[in-house]
Amino acid sequence: MIAISVIIGLAAVVLASNWVRQQGSMTTSKVVVAAKDMDLGTRLLPESITTVEWPRGSIPQGALMGETALGALLKDPQTQEPRVLKVSVLKGEAILEPKLAPIGTKGGLSAVIGEGKRAITVRVNDVVGVAGFALPGNYVDILVNTEDENAKSANKNDKSISKIVLEHILVLAVAQESGRDETKPKVVNAVTLEVSPDQAEKLDLARSIGTLSLVLRNQVDSSPVTTEGIYKRDLLNRTPEPVIASQTQGATKVIVKKVFVTRTQTTAKAPTKEKVDMIKGMAQTSSEF
Repeated sequence: MIAISVIIGLAAVVLASNWVRQQGSMTTSKVVVAAKDMDLGTRLLPESITTVEWPRGSIPQGALMGETALGALLKDPQTQEPRVLKVSVLKGEAILEPKLAPIGTKGGLSAVIGEGKRAITVRVNDVVGVAGFALPGNYVDILVNTEDENAKSANKNDKSISKIVLEHILVLAVAQESGRDETKPKVVNAVTLEVSPDQAEKLDLARSIGTLSLVLRNQVDSSPVTTEGIYKRDLLNRTPEPVIASQTQGATKVIVKKVFVTRTQTTAKAPTKEKVDMIKGMAQTSSEF
């Protein structure tokens, strides 16, 4: 009886292990993942991607699966060139189709420029560049300080104005680095921005007529803000000087009249009092309240 029990137990263990193995192989699929950390604009190489078993119930939408997909990433059937990343990925992260640049895109920063957009570089310093906190992937506003020639003021200093000319501009790279995973500030001398063609014209004109400053904004805040700009006279709260007009030949005479308003002082009315007569026995008294 003991021998028979041992044999039945061993058979049950073998059958159970085979069943578990089969169930495990049926519920997973091979998904292409990154074998190391990669920055945007990187070409996919054999040592940079691999396949791992991924539970079918949690496979991300758009994931590339199987050895066939792995080979297509390394050698595209149309261009015979490897695909390029348009976003940064970390080791073990699934390679999704939306994370890849269009077929035929070469590596480098040009792979991450959006359709219809352009890349332009502006010179910055430790102050203009928001102390190095404007990193790739952040959004900034462009502020220009210049002189408004159309300002209605005879004083040259009153024509100085600061105005936001561009809003919600994506930072593509700082200096020669385009990685978006680091959060440590970097003080650099140049920042590359992603703009539309008309924004590129505005930015090029703005940096030629004045000094630029970057204004870092919240990642999720895309609401536009309309401002009139600030003049130097408004910043210092200066009141406009009175205009003194003199009568000249052929000029219009301006007459300024001063109107004085006199206020008459009114006397305050005395409060009214109530008179109460009190009779106590034969005596009568009066009191006011």
